[in-house]
Amino acid sequence: MTTSKLDRDRLSEALALAEQAISLSDPNPRVGCVIGDEAGAVFGRGHTQQAGGPHAEIMALRDAAAAGRSVRGATAWVTLEPCAHHGRTPPCCDALVAARLRRVVVALADPFPQVAGEGIARLRTAGIEVDFAPADIAEQAWALNIGFFSRVLRRRPWVRVKIASSLDGRTALANGASQWITSPEARADGHAWRRRAGAVLTGIGTVLADDPRLDVRLVPTVLQPVRVVVDSTLRTPPPARLLDAPGTAWIATAVASSHAASDLRARGVELLALPAPDGRVDLAALLQVLADRAINEVHVEAGAGLTGALLGAGLADEVLAYVAPVLLGGGRGWVDWPGLQVVDDGLRLQLLEARQIGPDLRLRLAPANALPLSHPGRGVNPASAPFTHGGTCM
Repeated sequence: MTTSKLDRDRLSEALALAEQAISLSDPNPRVGCVIGDEAGAVFGRGHTQQAGGPHAEIMALRDAAAAGRSVRGATAWVTLEPCAHHGRTPPCCDALVAARLRRVVVALADPFPQVAGEGIARLRTAGIEVDFAPADIAEQAWALNIGFFSRVLRRRPWVRVKIASSLDGRTALANGASQWITSPEARADGHAWRRRAGAVLTGIGTVLADDPRLDVRLVPTVLQPVRVVVDSTLRTPPPARLLDAPGTAWIATAVASSHAASDLRARGVELLALPAPDGRVDLAALLQVLADRAINEVHVEAGAGLTGALLGAGLADEVLAYVAPVLLGGGRGWVDWPGLQVVDDGLRLQLLEARQIGPDLRLRLAPANALPLSHPGRGVNPASAPFTHGGTCM
Protein backbone atom coordinates (compact mmCIF):
# COMPACT_ATOMS: atom_id res chain seq x y z
CA MET A 1 0.00 0.00 0.00
CA THR A 2 1.33 3.46 -0.86
CA THR A 3 1.40 6.08 1.84
CA SER A 4 -1.35 8.70 1.88
CA LYS A 5 -1.66 12.32 2.97
CA LEU A 6 -2.98 11.04 6.29
CA ASP A 7 0.14 8.89 6.65
CA ARG A 8 2.34 11.93 6.03
CA ASP A 9 0.40 14.03 8.52
CA ARG A 10 0.53 11.38 11.22
CA LEU A 11 4.22 10.68 10.65
CA SER A 12 4.95 14.41 10.88
CA GLU A 13 3.08 14.47 14.17
CA ALA A 14 5.07 11.45 15.33
CA LEU A 15 8.31 13.26 14.44
CA ALA A 16 7.22 16.26 16.52
CA LEU A 17 6.58 13.88 19.41
CA ALA A 18 10.01 12.28 18.91
CA GLU A 19 11.64 15.69 19.26
CA GLN A 20 10.26 15.83 22.79
CA ALA A 21 12.58 12.92 23.63
CA ILE A 22 15.67 15.08 22.99
CA SER A 23 17.64 15.31 26.27
CA LEU A 24 15.37 12.64 27.73
CA SER A 25 15.75 9.25 26.02
CA ASP A 26 19.53 8.99 25.50
CA PRO A 27 21.16 6.64 24.78
CA ASN A 28 17.96 5.22 23.30
CA PRO A 29 16.77 6.72 20.01
CA ARG A 30 14.21 9.52 19.94
CA VAL A 31 10.98 7.94 18.74
CA GLY A 32 7.41 9.18 18.42
CA CYS A 33 4.23 7.19 17.83
CA VAL A 34 0.66 8.07 16.91
CA ILE A 35 -2.15 5.49 16.93
CA GLY A 36 -5.44 6.15 15.17
CA ASP A 37 -7.72 5.05 12.38
CA GLU A 38 -7.75 5.63 8.64
CA ALA A 39 -10.74 7.98 9.01
CA GLY A 40 -8.50 10.51 10.78
CA ALA A 41 -9.28 9.91 14.47
CA VAL A 42 -6.34 9.79 16.88
CA PHE A 43 -6.54 7.34 19.78
CA GLY A 44 -3.13 7.74 21.46
CA ARG A 45 0.19 9.53 21.23
CA GLY A 46 3.55 8.99 22.86
CA HIS A 47 7.32 9.38 22.71
CA THR A 48 10.24 7.49 24.22
CA GLN A 49 10.89 8.15 27.90
CA GLN A 50 14.12 7.97 29.88
CA ALA A 51 16.30 4.89 29.42
CA GLY A 52 14.61 1.98 31.15
CA GLY A 53 11.21 3.63 30.79
CA PRO A 54 8.50 2.93 28.22
CA HIS A 55 9.10 3.41 24.52
CA ALA A 56 6.97 5.53 22.21
CA GLU A 57 4.62 2.71 21.17
CA ILE A 58 3.88 1.77 24.78
CA MET A 59 3.22 5.39 25.69
CA ALA A 60 0.78 5.70 22.78
CA LEU A 61 -1.01 2.48 23.77
CA ARG A 62 -1.26 3.71 27.37
CA ASP A 63 -2.56 7.07 26.18
CA ALA A 64 -5.31 5.33 24.20
CA ALA A 65 -6.19 3.07 27.14
CA ALA A 66 -6.38 6.05 29.50
CA ALA A 67 -8.86 7.67 27.10
CA GLY A 68 -10.91 4.46 26.95
CA ARG A 69 -10.19 3.97 23.23
CA SER A 70 -9.85 0.50 21.69
CA VAL A 71 -6.96 0.26 19.21
CA ARG A 72 -8.01 -3.04 17.68
CA GLY A 73 -7.84 -2.66 13.89
CA ALA A 74 -6.07 0.70 14.20
CA THR A 75 -2.92 2.01 12.55
CA ALA A 76 0.30 3.02 14.32
CA TRP A 77 2.58 5.61 12.75
CA VAL A 78 6.04 5.35 14.29
CA THR A 79 9.33 7.08 13.47
CA LEU A 80 11.50 3.97 13.94
CA GLU A 81 10.95 0.25 13.55
CA PRO A 82 9.41 -1.16 16.77
CA CYS A 83 12.02 -2.96 18.85
CA ALA A 84 12.09 -6.74 18.82
CA HIS A 85 14.36 -7.55 21.77
CA HIS A 86 13.94 -7.66 25.52
CA GLY A 87 16.36 -5.15 27.00
CA ARG A 88 15.26 -3.06 29.96
CA THR A 89 11.75 -3.14 28.48
CA PRO A 90 9.78 -5.82 26.58
CA PRO A 91 9.62 -5.76 22.75
CA CYS A 92 7.35 -3.06 21.36
CA CYS A 93 6.49 -5.14 18.28
CA ASP A 94 4.93 -7.76 20.58
CA ALA A 95 2.86 -5.08 22.32
CA LEU A 96 1.51 -3.90 18.96
CA VAL A 97 0.67 -7.48 17.98
CA ALA A 98 -1.10 -8.06 21.29
CA ALA A 99 -3.10 -4.85 20.74
CA ARG A 100 -4.32 -6.32 17.43
CA LEU A 101 -3.47 -3.39 15.21
CA ARG A 102 -4.21 -3.71 11.52
CA ARG A 103 -1.34 -1.63 10.11
CA VAL A 104 1.96 -0.02 11.13
CA VAL A 105 3.69 2.72 9.12
CA VAL A 106 7.41 3.01 9.89
CA ALA A 107 9.66 5.95 9.02
CA LEU A 108 12.92 3.97 9.15
CA ALA A 109 14.20 0.48 9.79
CA ASP A 110 16.28 0.13 12.96
CA PRO A 111 19.84 -1.07 12.23
CA PHE A 112 20.45 -2.02 15.88
CA PRO A 113 21.64 -5.66 15.62
CA GLN A 114 18.99 -7.01 18.00
CA VAL A 115 16.24 -5.41 15.90
CA ALA A 116 17.51 -5.10 12.30
CA GLY A 117 14.22 -5.96 10.59
CA GLU A 118 13.03 -8.46 13.18
CA GLY A 119 10.42 -6.05 14.50
CA ILE A 120 8.93 -5.61 11.03
CA ALA A 121 9.11 -9.35 10.35
CA ARG A 122 7.23 -10.20 13.53
CA LEU A 123 4.53 -7.67 12.78
CA ARG A 124 4.04 -9.11 9.30
CA THR A 125 4.06 -12.69 10.59
CA ALA A 126 1.22 -11.69 12.91
CA GLY A 127 -0.76 -10.46 9.91
CA ILE A 128 -0.14 -6.74 10.48
CA GLU A 129 0.43 -4.73 7.32
CA VAL A 130 3.71 -2.75 7.43
CA ASP A 131 4.43 0.22 5.17
CA PHE A 132 7.32 2.65 5.02
CA ALA A 133 7.35 6.44 5.04
CA PRO A 134 8.14 8.58 2.01
CA ALA A 135 11.81 9.47 1.53
CA ASP A 136 11.57 13.01 2.94
CA ILE A 137 9.95 11.79 6.17
CA ALA A 138 12.61 9.09 6.45
CA GLU A 139 15.32 11.74 6.09
CA GLN A 140 13.83 13.75 8.95
CA ALA A 141 13.71 10.66 11.15
CA TRP A 142 17.31 9.93 10.19
CA ALA A 143 18.49 13.46 11.11
CA LEU A 144 16.71 13.35 14.46
CA ASN A 145 18.66 10.22 15.48
CA ILE A 146 21.88 10.80 13.57
CA GLY A 147 23.99 10.08 16.65
CA PHE A 148 22.25 6.80 17.43
CA PHE A 149 22.68 5.62 13.84
CA SER A 150 26.33 6.72 13.85
CA ARG A 151 27.05 4.75 17.01
CA VAL A 152 25.30 1.63 15.71
CA LEU A 153 26.57 1.70 12.13
CA ARG A 154 30.07 3.20 12.55
CA ARG A 155 30.76 2.41 16.20
CA ARG A 156 31.52 6.06 16.96
CA PRO A 157 29.41 9.07 17.94
CA TRP A 158 28.29 11.82 15.59
CA VAL A 159 30.73 14.69 16.16
CA ARG A 160 29.39 18.21 15.74
CA VAL A 161 31.89 21.07 16.04
CA LYS A 162 30.44 24.42 17.12
CA ILE A 163 32.25 27.63 16.18
CA ALA A 164 31.34 31.25 16.92
CA SER A 165 33.23 33.82 14.88
CA SER A 166 33.21 37.26 13.40
CA LEU A 167 32.50 37.84 9.72
CA ASP A 168 36.25 37.85 9.08
CA GLY A 169 36.66 34.46 10.78
CA ARG A 170 37.95 35.49 14.20
CA THR A 171 36.92 33.34 17.17
CA ALA A 172 38.75 35.58 19.65
CA LEU A 173 40.93 38.67 19.78
CA ALA A 174 44.68 38.29 19.87
CA ASN A 175 44.54 38.70 23.67
CA GLY A 176 42.07 35.80 23.92
CA ALA A 177 38.92 37.85 24.59
CA SER A 178 35.88 36.28 22.94
CA GLN A 179 32.84 37.14 25.09
CA TRP A 180 30.66 37.84 23.34
CA ILE A 181 31.18 37.80 19.58
CA THR A 182 27.73 36.41 18.83
CA SER A 183 24.31 37.45 20.13
CA PRO A 184 22.22 36.11 23.06
CA GLU A 185 19.94 34.49 20.48
CA ALA A 186 22.87 32.59 18.97
CA ARG A 187 24.08 31.50 22.39
CA ALA A 188 20.64 30.15 23.30
CA ASP A 189 20.49 28.31 19.99
CA GLY A 190 23.92 26.86 20.73
CA HIS A 191 22.61 25.55 24.05
CA ALA A 192 19.73 23.87 22.20
CA TRP A 193 22.31 21.98 20.12
CA ARG A 194 24.41 21.32 23.24
CA ARG A 195 21.26 19.81 24.78
CA ARG A 196 21.11 17.20 21.98
CA ALA A 197 24.50 15.78 22.89
CA GLY A 198 25.47 13.01 25.25
CA ALA A 199 28.85 14.71 25.73
CA VAL A 200 30.30 18.19 25.33
CA LEU A 201 33.97 18.05 24.36
CA THR A 202 36.54 20.78 24.91
CA GLY A 203 40.30 21.19 25.23
CA ILE A 204 42.51 22.21 28.11
CA GLY A 205 43.29 25.53 26.41
CA THR A 206 39.64 26.56 26.60
CA VAL A 207 39.40 25.43 30.23
CA LEU A 208 42.42 27.50 31.23
CA ALA A 209 41.46 30.56 29.19
CA ASP A 210 37.70 30.77 29.82
CA ASP A 211 36.86 28.48 32.77
CA PRO A 212 33.56 27.54 31.03
CA ARG A 213 30.73 25.56 32.58
CA LEU A 214 29.63 23.84 29.34
CA ASP A 215 26.35 22.67 30.81
CA VAL A 216 22.90 23.37 29.37
CA ARG A 217 21.40 26.46 31.01
CA LEU A 218 19.68 28.61 28.41
CA VAL A 219 17.08 26.01 27.32
CA PRO A 220 15.14 23.46 29.42
CA THR A 221 16.66 19.99 29.71
CA VAL A 222 16.21 16.77 31.65
CA LEU A 223 19.67 15.27 31.10
CA GLN A 224 22.94 17.16 31.27
CA PRO A 225 25.66 16.07 28.83
CA VAL A 226 28.89 14.69 30.23
CA ARG A 227 31.69 17.27 29.98
CA VAL A 228 34.84 15.79 28.46
CA VAL A 229 38.19 17.60 28.49
CA VAL A 230 41.12 16.69 26.26
CA ASP A 231 44.03 17.34 28.62
CA SER A 232 47.18 15.42 27.76
CA THR A 233 49.23 16.44 30.80
CA LEU A 234 46.47 16.99 33.39
CA ARG A 235 46.62 20.76 33.70
CA THR A 236 42.90 21.06 34.53
CA PRO A 237 42.60 22.99 37.82
CA PRO A 238 40.52 21.11 40.40
CA PRO A 239 38.36 24.26 41.00
CA ALA A 240 37.43 24.43 37.26
CA ARG A 241 33.72 25.18 36.90
CA LEU A 242 33.00 22.42 34.39
CA LEU A 243 33.88 19.88 37.08
CA ASP A 244 30.92 21.09 39.15
CA ALA A 245 27.41 19.68 39.16
CA PRO A 246 25.03 19.33 37.41
CA GLY A 247 26.31 16.43 35.38
CA THR A 248 29.65 14.67 35.42
CA ALA A 249 33.08 15.30 33.94
CA TRP A 250 35.65 13.05 32.32
CA ILE A 251 39.20 14.01 31.41
CA ALA A 252 40.98 12.30 28.53
CA THR A 253 44.70 12.32 29.23
CA ALA A 254 47.98 10.79 28.15
CA VAL A 255 49.22 10.33 31.74
CA ALA A 256 47.63 7.89 34.15
CA SER A 257 49.06 8.76 37.54
CA SER A 258 50.34 11.91 39.22
CA HIS A 259 49.48 14.24 42.08
CA ALA A 260 47.24 16.09 39.66
CA ALA A 261 45.41 12.85 38.87
CA SER A 262 44.75 12.22 42.56
CA ASP A 263 43.44 15.76 43.07
CA LEU A 264 41.11 15.48 40.09
CA ARG A 265 39.80 12.08 41.15
CA ALA A 266 39.10 13.58 44.57
CA ARG A 267 36.84 16.06 42.74
CA GLY A 268 34.87 13.13 41.32
CA VAL A 269 36.44 13.29 37.87
CA GLU A 270 36.96 10.10 35.89
CA LEU A 271 40.26 10.00 34.01
CA LEU A 272 40.48 8.26 30.64
CA ALA A 273 44.10 7.31 29.87
CA LEU A 274 44.32 7.31 26.06
CA PRO A 275 47.90 8.11 25.09
CA ALA A 276 48.94 8.32 21.46
CA PRO A 277 52.54 7.55 20.43
CA ASP A 278 53.31 11.29 20.30
CA GLY A 279 52.39 11.75 23.97
CA ARG A 280 49.06 13.46 23.31
CA VAL A 281 45.51 12.13 23.57
CA ASP A 282 44.44 9.72 20.86
CA LEU A 283 41.26 11.37 19.62
CA ALA A 284 40.10 8.40 17.58
CA ALA A 285 40.44 6.17 20.63
CA LEU A 286 38.53 8.74 22.68
CA LEU A 287 35.60 8.67 20.26
CA GLN A 288 35.61 4.87 20.44
CA VAL A 289 35.45 5.02 24.23
CA LEU A 290 32.57 7.48 24.08
CA ALA A 291 30.69 5.19 21.70
CA ASP A 292 31.33 2.24 24.01
CA ARG A 293 29.79 4.33 26.79
CA ALA A 294 26.63 4.85 24.72
CA ILE A 295 27.33 8.47 23.75
CA ASN A 296 25.40 9.17 20.55
CA GLU A 297 26.30 12.79 19.80
CA VAL A 298 29.40 14.76 20.77
CA HIS A 299 29.13 18.55 20.77
CA VAL A 300 32.56 20.20 20.49
CA GLU A 301 33.18 23.69 21.88
CA ALA A 302 36.92 24.14 21.80
CA GLY A 303 39.74 26.33 20.64
CA ALA A 304 41.64 26.29 17.38
CA GLY A 305 43.91 23.42 18.47
CA LEU A 306 41.32 20.75 19.20
CA THR A 307 38.95 22.04 16.52
CA GLY A 308 41.74 21.89 13.95
CA ALA A 309 42.84 18.41 15.07
CA LEU A 310 39.33 16.98 14.74
CA LEU A 311 38.68 18.60 11.38
CA GLY A 312 42.10 17.77 10.01
CA ALA A 313 41.86 14.10 10.99
CA GLY A 314 38.40 13.64 9.49
CA LEU A 315 36.89 13.10 12.94
CA ALA A 316 34.28 15.88 12.69
CA ASP A 317 31.00 15.02 10.97
CA GLU A 318 29.40 18.44 11.03
CA VAL A 319 30.31 22.08 11.68
CA LEU A 320 27.84 24.43 13.33
CA ALA A 321 29.18 27.91 12.66
CA TYR A 322 27.63 31.09 14.08
CA VAL A 323 28.90 34.11 12.17
CA ALA A 324 28.34 37.55 13.68
CA PRO A 325 28.11 40.66 11.47
CA VAL A 326 31.21 42.25 12.97
CA LEU A 327 34.80 42.65 11.76
CA LEU A 328 37.57 42.15 14.34
CA GLY A 329 40.73 42.33 12.26
CA GLY A 330 43.65 40.52 13.90
CA GLY A 331 42.88 37.62 16.21
CA ARG A 332 42.46 33.88 16.43
CA GLY A 333 40.93 31.79 13.65
CA TRP A 334 38.87 28.63 13.45
CA VAL A 335 41.80 26.22 13.31
CA ASP A 336 45.44 26.13 14.29
CA TRP A 337 47.05 24.69 11.18
CA PRO A 338 50.34 25.41 9.41
CA GLY A 339 49.97 27.83 6.52
CA LEU A 340 49.19 26.27 3.14
CA GLN A 341 51.01 26.94 -0.10
CA VAL A 342 48.21 25.81 -2.41
CA VAL A 343 44.55 26.84 -2.08
CA ASP A 344 43.36 23.43 -3.27
CA ASP A 345 44.97 21.86 -0.19
CA GLY A 346 42.38 23.53 2.04
CA LEU A 347 39.60 21.53 3.66
CA ARG A 348 36.40 21.95 1.68
CA LEU A 349 33.03 22.00 3.45
CA GLN A 350 29.58 21.47 2.01
CA LEU A 351 26.83 23.89 3.04
CA LEU A 352 23.87 21.99 4.49
CA GLU A 353 21.82 24.86 5.85
CA ALA A 354 21.98 28.62 6.39
CA ARG A 355 19.65 30.34 8.84
CA GLN A 356 19.52 33.72 10.54
CA ILE A 357 19.52 33.50 14.34
CA GLY A 358 18.95 36.95 15.80
CA PRO A 359 21.45 39.23 14.05
CA ASP A 360 23.81 36.32 13.34
CA LEU A 361 24.04 33.71 10.60
CA ARG A 362 24.08 30.02 11.51
CA LEU A 363 25.73 27.72 9.01
CA ARG A 364 25.57 23.94 9.12
CA LEU A 365 28.42 22.44 7.14
CA ALA A 366 29.73 18.96 6.36
CA PRO A 367 33.52 18.57 6.06
CA ALA A 368 34.53 16.87 2.83
CA ASN A 369 36.83 14.45 4.70
CA ALA A 370 34.21 13.23 7.18
CA LEU A 371 33.66 9.48 7.48
CA PRO A 372 30.56 8.67 5.36
CA LEU A 373 27.34 7.56 7.01
CA SER A 374 24.43 6.36 4.88
CA HIS A 375 21.03 5.77 6.41
CA PRO A 376 19.58 2.24 6.26
CA GLY A 377 16.16 3.27 4.91
CA ARG A 378 14.20 0.06 4.54
CA GLY A 379 17.29 -2.09 4.78
CA VAL A 380 18.23 -4.14 7.81
CA ASN A 381 21.98 -4.64 7.45
CA PRO A 382 23.68 -3.14 10.52
CA ALA A 383 27.16 -4.40 9.71
CA SER A 384 29.87 -1.79 9.45
CA ALA A 385 33.65 -1.78 9.60
CA PRO A 386 35.13 -0.43 12.83
CA PHE A 387 36.19 3.19 12.87
CA THR A 388 39.86 3.51 11.99
CA HIS A 389 40.73 7.21 11.50
CA GLY A 390 43.53 8.60 13.64
CA GLY A 391 44.14 11.98 15.22
CA THR A 392 45.78 13.51 18.28
CA CYS A 393 45.55 16.80 20.11
CA MET A 394 46.81 18.57 23.20
